Amino acid sequence: MRHTTLPLLFLVSCAPTAMAEWSSTVTLASDYLFNGVSQTDENPALQASLDWAGESGWYAGAWGSNVDFGDDTNLEVDLYAGYYQDLSENMSLDIGLAQYTYHGADYSSDGNYPEAYVKWGIGNTELNFWYSWDYFGTDAGHYIIMLNHSLELNEATSLLFGVDRSVSLDEDKYEWEAGKKHYYHWQATVNYHYSGFDMSLGVHGTDLDTYGDTTVLLTVGRTFTF
Repeated sequence: MRHTTLPLLFLVSCAPTAMAEWSSTVTLASDYLFNGVSQTDENPALQASLDWAGESGWYAGAWGSNVDFGDDTNLEVDLYAGYYQDLSENMSLDIGLAQYTYHGADYSSDGNYPEAYVKWGIGNTELNFWYSWDYFGTDAGHYIIMLNHSLELNEATSLLFGVDRSVSLDEDKYEWEAGKKHYYHWQATVNYHYSGFDMSLGVHGTDLDTYGDTTVLLTVGRTFTF
């Protein structure tokens, strides 16, 4: 099952720039992990986005990936829009709405759901919060809170350390495992930029018992602006 993050997520936010209002990112990943849980049955994923960012701070975009939930659902497409603003030299705020959609079978859209998010950045630290009032089409409330911290080693290399907690607010309608309405996910990732390509190599793990095992994730992506 997807998202509880995006991967996580995840999500993509696009800060406004004066020179490039449109951009597209294509990524090849060894797995599609959303908060430590594979969305592709631990197989590789091809992902792509199309983003627009206005000079005022408003942005919108779409992101897609192959998925494998063990049924005929094979594609996820996420739509999002929001507002990004630098509050000071080292503080930023990003708020928005996302819609997750699934495709491949007649019933795939039953899992579609909306989500609101807030991302607050202070220096190299970011606190993120996502909330859905109809998580994965179950009518259950659900939230994710995430804390990430980055360390820049040089102009091309940085380290990312993160931890997040996913919580169902109605375990009668949705729970992650039997008797478990929440779980923790952590990651330690090296990010490297070289010759226009963005690469990452990280270790992810969760405290789930039946899935979400400790996993090494490799991604290679490239962003095009136009």
